[in-house]
Amino acid sequence: METLTTPAYHVISNHQFAERRQKVSNDQNALFALRSFQPGEVIADFSAGTISAEPTYLTVQVGNHKHITLQPEFLQYINHSCDPNVFFDTTTLQLVALKNIQEQDEFCFFYPSAEWKMTQSFDCYCGASNCIGQIRGAFYLSPEAQTQYRFTDFIQQQLVKKAARKKVA
Repeated sequence: METLTTPAYHVISNHQFAERRQKVSNDQNALFALRSFQPGEVIADFSAGTISAEPTYLTVQVGNHKHITLQPEFLQYINHSCDPNVFFDTTTLQLVALKNIQEQDEFCFFYPSAEWKMTQSFDCYCGASNCIGQIRGAFYLSPEAQTQYRFTDFIQQQLVKKAARKKVA
């Protein structure tokens, strides 16, 4: 049980704009803002650590059979939310604020925005009013859900191709 005297998180590492914390109750890692950001503001540049043909729970998809791990590595601790406040732009290789982020807010992104078919789907308990429930990748999103999110250029291309195939069928 967490109380006012028991911290909810332990600080694991500190980075210029963010702090990696580990939740005391379940050891889950998360990344929190150390300053505020405005919508559209570039939070950080990133690069590809490793490139693999298959997705893992730590990768971001940048092409067909092309998935990257993130550098700096601490960005991998940005968790999922159906109400994201950041976006991984894999064209410019920048982490961008989607909305106002205050100091101490947790950074969250919409996992299907950067993965077509996820290797490890999961039930979402983010609590957002627009929570889609099961997180499996952009391929599985309804057309209605697709209108609510920003997607990487690669995922947008895949969604267009999928819609075109549906019209032909």
